[in-house]
Amino acid sequence: MPHAYEAAGVSVEAGYEVVKRIASHVDRTTRPGVVGGIGGFGGLFDLASLGYREPMLVSGTDGVGTKLMVAKMMDRHDTIGIDCVAMCANDIAAQGAEPLFFLDYIACGKNKPAQLEQVVSGVADGCVLAGCALIGGETAEMPGMYDEDEYDLAGFCVGVAERSAVVDGSTVREGDALIGLPSSGIHSNGFSLARKALFDQGGYDVHDTPDRLGGATVGDTLLTPTTIYVHALRPVMKAGVVKGVAHITGGGFIENIPRMIPQGLAARITLGGWPLPPIFDLIERAGSIDHAEMFNVFNMGIGMVLAVDAARADEALALLKAEGETAYRIGSIVKERSIVEGHAQRVEFEEA
Repeated sequence: MPHAYEAAGVSVEAGYEVVKRIASHVDRTTRPGVVGGIGGFGGLFDLASLGYREPMLVSGTDGVGTKLMVAKMMDRHDTIGIDCVAMCANDIAAQGAEPLFFLDYIACGKNKPAQLEQVVSGVADGCVLAGCALIGGETAEMPGMYDEDEYDLAGFCVGVAERSAVVDGSTVREGDALIGLPSSGIHSNGFSLARKALFDQGGYDVHDTPDRLGGATVGDTLLTPTTIYVHALRPVMKAGVVKGVAHITGGGFIENIPRMIPQGLAARITLGGWPLPPIFDLIERAGSIDHAEMFNVFNMGIGMVLAVDAARADEALALLKAEGETAYRIGSIVKERSIVEGHAQRVEFEEA
């Protein structure tokens, strides 16, 4: 058998082994609508079988960013796939859609089947949590583009909603209440700053256990998987109480909350109304970062913000509680009024 490709740095046999290793992980993500299995040139999904009357497809794609560098530092790769699914599925759920299927893309310098199986097992875990099927993907071995011990991970997710149930924020009005769903930590955004603050400026190692983290290591805390909110959002979406949803990702509160608010309105956030995960305080102190800037980079303990009619806020909180989800009333919608450096300030903060 010719070995020229292997001599160039690409192992065909390792690729075959990865496919064999991940088959069982893919199988456990199967859901209604899936047609066939992996191995074809495209993943198949029967949308008609789900019974939507006016189906609107909603799609999202994202990666994990430099959180992968922490996984490499810890030599732990079994949770990073959850993050990849979460970043995509949460965006879809924020529009009122049900995630249907997911595809992943892994690029690496050297195909290491055991390591990549860990990655894909995490992707499958995320798909199970989001209720979507892993119907395909790609593993690209790219020597010369990546070092042998490097890989990158990205994903793509498609969901569906009835046209009438799509949540786009267009009905958000002054006086509406803002409800926050807690994050599990940093999630998958702001890691370039987090790594600089903790490792370069603070001198921490991934295996350190600062008192503020209650005995947990820095590395394990940073690798805590991103919360997947699909099931938590389902009852409030079904009840029709949600007017807008902001998934708090890169850009924190400042960039993401205005994405669900019509022009002329702003969000007034009441600080101190929810617990702040200690990792944020550790990052802020280690990097001497301005507290206000933290809200422009990180989720600061809130992974999703919902806009609901103030008269139905208690109903929304009760529905979330019934789903086992802790939620906090964190602010309200107000008229846009503050001008900072010539620009409207669309997120305001006040102390409790």
